[in-house]
Amino acid sequence: MSYAYKLNEDVRHQPQGPQGRSGTERPMIYTIVQHMPIESDGRVRYRIKCKSERIERVVTEDQLSYLQ
Repeated sequence: MSYAYKLNEDVRHQPQGPQGRSGTERPMIYTIVQHMPIESDGRVRYRIKCKSERIERVVTEDQLSYLQ
């Protein structure tokens, strides 16, 4: 399995609510800062950093989308 997003690429992050439900927050723009190890169940993970705030988080690929 390979990474869909490149380092330093800007992406949109859609927050998830409790237990994987759709989040109520607006998607925010983040930058990919690190490719994380792929989880044992095959999920691809990234460390991302917020463009507008000092927030970093680790997310799975399904929470991200390309900017349009």
